[in-house]
Amino acid sequence: MSEEILVNISPRETRVAIVENGVLQEIFIERASRRGLVGNIYMGKVARVLPGMQAAFVEMGLERAAFLHIDDMNLMPEELSQAPEWRNEVACIEDCISEGQSIAVQVIKDPLGSKGAKLTTRISLPSRYLVYMPEMHHIGVSQRIEDEQERERLRSIFDEFDDEGGFIVRTAAEGVCAEDILADRGYLLKHWNSIKGNMNRGKVGEIIHEDLPLYLRTIRDCVNRETERVRIDDAQAVDRAQQFGKSFVPHLTNTIELYVGERPLFDLYGVEDEIQKALERKVALKSGGHLVFDQTEAMTTIDVNTGAFVGSRNLDETIFKTNLEAATAIARHLRLRNLGGIIIIDFIDMSNEEHKRQVMRTLEKALSKDHTKSNITEVSSLGLVEMTRKRTRESLEHVLCEVCPVCMGRASVKTPETVCMEIFREVLRAQKLYDAKSYLVLAAQEIVDRMLDEESSSVAQLSDDIQKPIKFQVESLYTQEQYDVVIM
Repeated sequence: MSEEILVNISPRETRVAIVENGVLQEIFIERASRRGLVGNIYMGKVARVLPGMQAAFVEMGLERAAFLHIDDMNLMPEELSQAPEWRNEVACIEDCISEGQSIAVQVIKDPLGSKGAKLTTRISLPSRYLVYMPEMHHIGVSQRIEDEQERERLRSIFDEFDDEGGFIVRTAAEGVCAEDILADRGYLLKHWNSIKGNMNRGKVGEIIHEDLPLYLRTIRDCVNRETERVRIDDAQAVDRAQQFGKSFVPHLTNTIELYVGERPLFDLYGVEDEIQKALERKVALKSGGHLVFDQTEAMTTIDVNTGAFVGSRNLDETIFKTNLEAATAIARHLRLRNLGGIIIIDFIDMSNEEHKRQVMRTLEKALSKDHTKSNITEVSSLGLVEMTRKRTRESLEHVLCEVCPVCMGRASVKTPETVCMEIFREVLRAQKLYDAKSYLVLAAQEIVDRMLDEESSSVAQLSDDIQKPIKFQVESLYTQEQYDVVIM
């Protein structure tokens, strides 16, 4: 598999696209007006303690107070804090923090919709190969590194050190020499000492540590052995990225290059078109089938349909092939659209148990390439697959779109016939309340056209019943559901 990372930088926005084998897999967008907060460390002030929820709201200079749960607080040594008896009997939020208290917190989830950011007091600092956790006291290794000998080798690198705090060895460290990993360790320890000094001097609402800009975070977290090149369309950003690469990923520095072509970088790879498709509700499959994505407040549902695909052998084979293709496409679109939370997939019903197993294996294999953690269940008796995907930032739709002012998020509008019936009722209501000489109805073009055409006999009958003339006037700025009945 070949991978390229494309970085498009403008004064107000940075966009990063991850392209695998020529196909867009993931898109990250960071705007100057709404930079991501995950990883930032703040000095906060406890605004309110909620004993019933075992949580607190923390003010730290953001639009909304952030949420801190007791499970995300470093109260005792980690091995003890995991014990059920300690959690149930000893842990009590009022005994840990109090209103008005200053506290250093790190953002682990950006504000989403109407919810504030989610916080932790367990500070963690990532580098290329390691994550340093000052309050942890052991060495962990990423679960994605499956070779037991390699896991032991990575752990043994830290045997001669007695650090204050612990480290988690990241997936990128697999096969990396001890010198490079220890260089990361030294950097993180120095960085932590600097942050501790800022904590001692920091004031409430002040940012103590800000994570790297998007394109540097991508180089730190996403560049791997399969990355052929990182193309950036801004010369200043290329210089900074190469300097960053020399310090953290020196063997990959040559992959970072400046794009100077005449066509926009994203147009060259068809990224702009793919972004537009990712905002659509319906996704076409190559076989002729299609997927339907519905994102709601509680969950996201994905419906698989055969559509125009009729197959060439039998019905079971047609359904199986459609579901196999859908499984791969779903995994890609979960990454591309950055869908998180509860996700329900309605595959086409399969009677063959082996077909079900193969579809699930295909889905799991496709999801294994996803950097974001997900959990998946077996196919239920109703043919549904339930899964969760960790949500730390807004979905692509929420970043780029807003609620439709016409339908207000309903995804449908009242028909012209329905609006005409409402207008008739409003005229009758006004007739009972006021002594009017005539009525003027202001409405959209579609409504007035229907009133003067299909509903003309009904309008005439209503005018005779109330013995008042009814006139109509088109308002070009009105939506289909908007109207006014003016008493003359």
